[in-house]
Amino acid sequence: MIKSDYKKYKRYGGSFIGIVFFTQGFWAILQFRTASYVYLNVKVFGIRQFLLLGCLIWQKLIEIITGISIPSSVEIGHSFYIGHFGGIIIHPRAKIGVNCNLSHGVTIGISGRGASRGVPCIGDNVYIGCNSSVVGNIQIGDNCVIGANSLVNKSVPANNTVLGVPASIISANTSKDYI
Repeated sequence: MIKSDYKKYKRYGGSFIGIVFFTQGFWAILQFRTASYVYLNVKVFGIRQFLLLGCLIWQKLIEIITGISIPSSVEIGHSFYIGHFGGIIIHPRAKIGVNCNLSHGVTIGISGRGASRGVPCIGDNVYIGCNSSVVGNIQIGDNCVIGANSLVNKSVPANNTVLGVPASIISANTSKDYI
């Protein structure tokens, strides 16, 4: 998975040195992939807790340095891309599909009451614009675009662009040109 994430950064024009040493989004993804591997695959009691503690400390350091918080329990598909530095918060139970892009200031979190209380499930090839919030027990379909400064608290069917507070469908354009 780290390799597919790296390839996506490379596709956007980064060099090896630029990506590995100067791209904070890649640092956060690298930390997440490592912690997620430990969270899902290490089962030996004692070793698991020790490694998870180390990953948690690493996560907090990355969060302080980059302003990006991605807990190890989040489910994120391959080719994940964080385009800009900082302000990204993802709930530990969120699910994000493959080939998704996040801009700075994105929150993917819990919200709602009763049956609508929960965290989002985001499909494949989704672009989430700057300072957007995606909250609640909702589904974001494949190939969607969430415009900048939007609050998405209702499900969005596949292949649509949403914008506003609260977000509403403004066109049937897909994320093809954004990703």
